Amino acid sequence: MSEMEQEPELAVRRRSTQDALMSCSTVTQNHSCEGITCPGCLMMTKTMLLAENEVEAHKLANNYKFGFKKWKSHVTERPWEDRSAIVKELYSDLNVIKHPGSLITCDNMLYVLLFGWWIALLYLLIALIMFVTIVGIPYGKLCCSLAGYYFWPFGKVIQKLFMNRRKSSVRFYGESVPEATNVETTALLGGTEKEEHILAETPTTGMNYWRCPSTYVWLLLGYPLLAIAHGLAAFIAWILVVTIPIAKLNGRAITNILLIPPEQLQIRPFKRMDVPLDGEVVLCCYRAMNFYYYKYTVVGINVFAVNLLPLVVVALVLGYADTDNHYASSLVKFVLSILAIIPLSYYIGMAIASISAQSNFAVGAVVNATFGSITELTFYITALIKGNHKGNKSYEEVVKSALTGTLLGCVLFIPGISMVIGGCKHQEQRFNSRSAGISSALLFISVGGVFAPTLFSKAYGNLICQDCTNSTQNDTGSFQCSDCHFSMSNSLFHSHVQPLIHTVCILLPASYVIGLIFSLKTHTHIYDIHISDCHVPGHSHNVVIHWSRWRAVVLLVVATVCMSACAELVSEHIDPLLSSSAISPYFLGVTVLAMVPELPEIVNGIQFALQNNISLSLEVGSSIAVQVCMLQIPILVLFSAIYPVGFNLLFSDLHLWASIFSVILMNYIFMDGKCDYFQGTALVVVYLIIMAMYYFAPS
Repeated sequence: MSEMEQEPELAVRRRSTQDALMSCSTVTQNHSCEGITCPGCLMMTKTMLLAENEVEAHKLANNYKFGFKKWKSHVTERPWEDRSAIVKELYSDLNVIKHPGSLITCDNMLYVLLFGWWIALLYLLIALIMFVTIVGIPYGKLCCSLAGYYFWPFGKVIQKLFMNRRKSSVRFYGESVPEATNVETTALLGGTEKEEHILAETPTTGMNYWRCPSTYVWLLLGYPLLAIAHGLAAFIAWILVVTIPIAKLNGRAITNILLIPPEQLQIRPFKRMDVPLDGEVVLCCYRAMNFYYYKYTVVGINVFAVNLLPLVVVALVLGYADTDNHYASSLVKFVLSILAIIPLSYYIGMAIASISAQSNFAVGAVVNATFGSITELTFYITALIKGNHKGNKSYEEVVKSALTGTLLGCVLFIPGISMVIGGCKHQEQRFNSRSAGISSALLFISVGGVFAPTLFSKAYGNLICQDCTNSTQNDTGSFQCSDCHFSMSNSLFHSHVQPLIHTVCILLPASYVIGLIFSLKTHTHIYDIHISDCHVPGHSHNVVIHWSRWRAVVLLVVATVCMSACAELVSEHIDPLLSSSAISPYFLGVTVLAMVPELPEIVNGIQFALQNNISLSLEVGSSIAVQVCMLQIPILVLFSAIYPVGFNLLFSDLHLWASIFSVILMNYIFMDGKCDYFQGTALVVVYLIIMAMYYFAPS
């Protein structure tokens, strides 16, 4: 167990039925065991989910519902008192004095090499300019002091002195501050938010500040250059994520330190035994890095999704403004458009989870069914349209490869990598084999239905061989053919295969609806999930929702529009790759185009596994695979019927046998209701072997 405390509202705790009944009176008292209520079943362990508020409880319950997107992140703001000390430190304003231990660490030394030396050198140059102006000498002295501070800021304290005597506001780690309320901030550059400026300078001091000529010399010659330097350092540190404390350190200089009069700024090493100065602690930093910043959020949005958002703007601007590829090649635009899909997929998932958590079951089901597959469908449809306009059948093969790759990744890679990473922390993980059996049965139905037309065409089609040669010059001798494939007449396709495709595309969504009714209405006891509505005494019941319902709807629409634009750019700039690259379109489809949009889902699956909730990790992959076969493919067939783009359900042999083998292997692994890292390794290795087959497959 790491020192990071598990988030209590997402932790899955096993309790007996009696404990559940004692803690919360709303827990179901009867448990069905094959239609018979027996005393033994009442003593079985049940999965009890603890939530902080009703909205969060609704989101947790949706995670266990068939057909709903599984979402790990919070949709509401966690109460400050429920957070661990390490998580609280992530959101600190770098103004709390504490015992840091040793300051000579690798990350602090790395700060000096990456940032400290050139920021300190710039301060010395600005100090020289201030000394030359004569009137700016006070700021020149300040720059000399700040040069030493920003070269090695660790263990030093910057205080803003009060011109009039008042109570000191020095804060020590672990001490409460009666004068002001601690307010969480998620500002990009780490600026603090105060309810009252009770520690500001007196009006007389403020007037004197603006009457000094040195102030205008400083704001004209010194501050702009330093603000640009600190802004660049803050941007780089923010992008690296683990160095966000450095971003806050530099952001505080722009917003606060460089705007304080020199006579009010004091820099010194501060220890607990020192007598506090009569002033406010503006900045004190002890570590340059914190590897827990991968959990950092801005308005509920993970920091990685925030950092990747500029890629969307860059991809759209380059893609639609530079149509002649003057500034970027097609390969660069293709890569940027693919990477832009990652944050957009995250925002769509966050919006769907937020809307579902704040709505009733019907609205949540409609939103998940409508937008749950929007990321993949936008690319598939735009690629098919582009291929139809260009008369290039490679686009259709890429779409079929992407569909198969998504199925293989969700069946093999997502469960496998979750088992491997979760198994490194937990020796053995257990899950509800009966609930997993529902997804497995639907996967069998899905794969059988999707590939039925392919098997039918091979059974009744004709094997045609072309470019055949006979080296023996004898009609009875052996022939060598370079191109052999199954073919069928137009009458066979239109009279038999096409009606079969349409029949399958009707039955698959119908099976999906039956699965919804079975798991969500008639047999809900299979999942055996209970959401506790018991609140901890003393906690505030004021729920702060990150994205309101209407905000989530607006962001969902905007993200979907941007996703469509990026998908069009991907399909536009993939043509040069298909024509000039040695990589098979099969491999490009089953890897990049299939798995990149699913990266947020892979992260969710891994996070669930680390919390010993492997059930949701498995459901993440299974639910996507079922939606691919039962919703996405029928929608593409329906679209092809309305707008002819030539899409059908005739897949290659490699797609056929790889998918069937993967589903059989997954069902074999999941039979006993428990897993470990060895089983996960087996799934990942099989996935890599299949990917190697696609890589070496001829174009």
